[in-house]
Amino acid sequence: MDACTLGDLLDVVGAALRLHTAPAGQAVPVTEAVLHDGRTPLARQPGALLLAVGVPAAECGPLLRAAAEAGATGVVVRGADGPVAEAQALGVALLSVAEDAAWHHVHLLLASAIAARPADAAAADSGLGDLFALADAIATAAGGATAIEDPRQRLLAYSTVPGQPVDEDRRQGILGRQVPASAENTEQYRRLFAADRPLRLPALSEGDLPRLAMPVRAGGETLGSVWVIDSGSLAPDAEDALAQGASTAALLLLRARAARELARHRGSELLRRLLDGTAADASTAAERLGLAGPARVAAFVLDSAASVPDAERTALRLLDVVRLQCEARYGRHAGVLVDGVVYAVLPGPGERHKKLAEDIVARAGQALRVPVRAALGEVVPDAAGLADSRADADLVLRVLDAGLPVAGVDEVRSRVTLLRLAEVMGERRELSAGAWRRVLAYDAAHGTEYARTLVCWFDAGCDMAGAAKLLAVHPNTCRYRLRQLQQHAGVDLDDPDERLVLWLQLRVLAGLTGATA
Repeated sequence: MDACTLGDLLDVVGAALRLHTAPAGQAVPVTEAVLHDGRTPLARQPGALLLAVGVPAAECGPLLRAAAEAGATGVVVRGADGPVAEAQALGVALLSVAEDAAWHHVHLLLASAIAARPADAAAADSGLGDLFALADAIATAAGGATAIEDPRQRLLAYSTVPGQPVDEDRRQGILGRQVPASAENTEQYRRLFAADRPLRLPALSEGDLPRLAMPVRAGGETLGSVWVIDSGSLAPDAEDALAQGASTAALLLLRARAARELARHRGSELLRRLLDGTAADASTAAERLGLAGPARVAAFVLDSAASVPDAERTALRLLDVVRLQCEARYGRHAGVLVDGVVYAVLPGPGERHKKLAEDIVARAGQALRVPVRAALGEVVPDAAGLADSRADADLVLRVLDAGLPVAGVDEVRSRVTLLRLAEVMGERRELSAGAWRRVLAYDAAHGTEYARTLVCWFDAGCDMAGAAKLLAVHPNTCRYRLRQLQQHAGVDLDDPDERLVLWLQLRVLAGLTGATA
C-alpha cells in the first residue's frame, strides 16, 4: 500500500496547510503528525510531520535542526514568519497554519488525512463500515438506538443493538437513508448545529420519541450529527458517551473524506499520465482506473469569448460538473483539469457519448452561467490510444464556435485536417515557400484580386464560368486576370502539380476560399 506523501497531504487538506519550502520535493513520505512542544528531546521519527506547539514560528530554528537529525519530513508552525532559508538548508519541509488555528484541530485533520489510503475510498463509499460499528458502540454505552448523519441530513450509519425501542421517524430514515423533511425538523437542526454540547430535543409528533443529539465537528467545520433515541432508559452518563462518540465520528468522517480525496487525486494523476502518453504501463494504469476496452477522450472548456471573472475557480467547478455527470452514468470516474481543459474518458463504443457531452454542456452552462464547449476524440481500442484520442479532442476544441459548441472528431474531420496541415506547412520552409507569396505580394502592391480569382477558379474545378460566377464578374474578366497573374507572378497554371500546391498554400496558409473570399 502506497504511503501518504507530502503532496498527497497538501491536496487533501487544501488551504488549511500552507507550504513554504520542500527541499526534498513533495514526493517524500509523511508517516504521522506529531504534537511536539519543542522542549522534549526528539526521538528518531522518519517521515513525521512535527507540529510546533508553543514554539513561535520565528524561533523554530532549533526544532528544524532536531527534525533534520530525527529524519522528520517537516515542521508545521503557526503563522507565516518561519525561517524558510534555514529549513531549505537543512532539507526539512516548512509548513504553516493560521495564527488562530487550534493545534488539536490541526492534529486531528492531518492525522486523518495521513491515515487515509486510496483503498479506503471504496469502503467509505460502500457504507462507511466503521461508522456502523461506532453507532453500535454509542447505542450500547448511551442506552438508546443511534444514528449518524451528514450535514444534509442523510443517514450514514445506524445501530443494530437488539431490544432498543425505535419510532416511525427512525424507520423512515433508515428506509430512505434520509431524514424526513419538515419545518419542525429544520428548527431542531438549527438549534443542534448552534450547540457545542449534547442537546435534548423533544419528540416532533405523537408516537415519536425524544432525542439526545450532538453535532460532529472538526476544526470549526460541521461534519454531521449523532442522534440517540431517548425512550426513558438512557444511561446516566449518556451525554458523555455521546460527546465521546461524536469526537470519534469526526475522525472517521475526516478519514473517509480524506481517503476519497486522495483516491480522486491519484486517479487524476494516473489519467493525466495516460492522456499525455507518459504512463509507464498503460494497461496497469487503466486497470487501476477501472477502464477496459474501447474508450474515447472528451474535452470540456469554458468559452474563451465569455467574460469569466475567476476563470481558474470556474474551471474547477466545471471539473466537478463533469465528474458528477460521468459518475452518474459510469460509476466511479476519473477526470482531470489540465491547462484550463477538463478531460474525461468515456468508455464503450461511443453511440451515446455525444448526447452525454451535450447534456454536460447544457448543465454546466446553467450552473456556471458561462457557455461551455465540448470535443470528442476518436474512439480507441484500449487505454494505450488515449493520448491520440486526447490529441483529436484538442484539435476539435480549436474549430468549435458558438454555432457548433459540441462535436466529435469525425464530424469536423476536414476542418481539423486543414488546421493540422496549416500548422505542418507553416513550420516547414520548403512547404511554405513558393509562388503563392508572390501572388499575395502583387495584390497588396497593386490593389488587384489575383489571389481571390485564382482560388475561385480552383474551387470551381478550373471552370472559367464557375469561377466567374463565384467572383460575380464576366468570364472574360476572369480569363484576363489569370493571364495577367501568370505574367506578373510567374505562375504556370498548365502544370497540374503546381496548381495543386498553389491551391493548398492559398487555401491552407492564406486561408482563402472561393465561397468566403
